Amino acid sequence: MPFSHPYTLYISGSLAYDRIMDFPGKFSDHILPDKIHILNVCFTVNGMMEKFGGTAGNIAYNLALLEETPLILGSAGKDFDRYEAWLKQNHIPTEAIRIIPEEFTAGAYITTDQSDNQITGFNPGAMKHACEYSVTIAEGQRAIGIISPGCVDDMRGYSRRFKALHIPYICDPGQQIPVLGKDALTEMITGAGILISNDYELEMIQNATGLTQALLREKTGALITTLGEQGSLVWDGAAETRIPAVPAERVLDPTGAGDAYRAGLIKGLVMENPLRKAAEMGATCASYAVACHGTQEHRFDLADFWKRHERQFGKAE
Repeated sequence: MPFSHPYTLYISGSLAYDRIMDFPGKFSDHILPDKIHILNVCFTVNGMMEKFGGTAGNIAYNLALLEETPLILGSAGKDFDRYEAWLKQNHIPTEAIRIIPEEFTAGAYITTDQSDNQITGFNPGAMKHACEYSVTIAEGQRAIGIISPGCVDDMRGYSRRFKALHIPYICDPGQQIPVLGKDALTEMITGAGILISNDYELEMIQNATGLTQALLREKTGALITTLGEQGSLVWDGAAETRIPAVPAERVLDPTGAGDAYRAGLIKGLVMENPLRKAAEMGATCASYAVACHGTQEHRFDLADFWKRHERQFGKAE
């Protein structure tokens, strides 16, 4: 998938506030197994932290750290002002984001107890509404897209639009696999430049579509499977290569590492690297995300990125 400047990076996906709460006890001490049918429990938390998140926001943030200017295709609500200011502070355009004034921005409410058990409530809010931004491409312009989990109408609609405009795109169905269903999922995968998922999601994709891994490979240009601390597997149409994970300075929170990986991968592709090399850049980018609590809390500059990257994979050929 070669790309050269000038190009546009279209990032379709969700924008969300992650509201994280800490419960100073164990859920199991307050839930009576024999009373589950009339469950009525209140957990008083120590406080709440609000973090910026969502797949499109996370990918765009990491691309901005890699000195790219991605265009987010997503919807947000009447409370988006703080997030919008954050995006602008990080030089990320917001003109393609649709504001739904009667809705709140999507929000995940995550409560964690002392045993690291979690109870999460998710309000899709504005994410229920399609972005409706009209993707176009001028003659001679280069572009790449990614379809990450978000509004289902956007996921299906933008995959069709990218194919119609001959814009190569990465299909990343993730958490929306159960919602998409067989037909929509198969349609999105067919013709994608890359299908990316973790190993659990890959099995879910196979179950949802009824397609074997061999058949999935026939429908897409390449297949990438992330394996957490075990790295990732990259199939480029000819051979499968294992990419090792890049050691982080510390591991505090794996949430957001997958989105960071995707950003590094996209950066590698627009640099016209082979897929294996682009995936190595994804692994390097992911190593920064796991070192912080929250998906947009880490920072690095390109000099630091390349230093860490070369320490793991050697200098670019």
